Amino acid sequence: MPIVASLLCGFVFGCGLTVSGMIQPAKVLSFLDVFGIPNGAWDPSLAVVMAVGLTVASIGYALVRRRPPLFEKKSLWPAKKEIDQPLLFGALLFGVGWGLVGLCPGPAVANLAMLSLPVAVFVIAMALGMLAHDLWLALPAPRSLAGKPAADG
Repeated sequence: MPIVASLLCGFVFGCGLTVSGMIQPAKVLSFLDVFGIPNGAWDPSLAVVMAVGLTVASIGYALVRRRPPLFEKKSLWPAKKEIDQPLLFGALLFGVGWGLVGLCPGPAVANLAMLSLPVAVFVIAMALGMLAHDLWLALPAPRSLAGKPAADG
């Protein structure tokens, strides 16, 4: 049942992205171009999409936190609350990719239905980047000559 629920949530999310225009890289880039430098046409409509999404998600989280999960034994909320270097680097990488291409992971996957070669290349590069990250994290920690983990910096 969790797979069906995930599939349904992904379908609703993809439909929302499509209806809002967030799978159109040109529309996203027009939103990100606040100063309208290339063509003078800033498109603020995606700010409304983001505000509505945050509002709905906030209400959803507030309601869900009060009850046990439907398809799992317990809720799996993130335990980490601090802002650290990996989070900042990931946010920076996400923002640069979004600004250069006009796509982020969700819209890119939804956009695969359009059979666009640039989008397919983006998704493949994104998947390879995720795989490289997982492989990097799986590497053993560097050790000093004494056999203890090396100190950072």
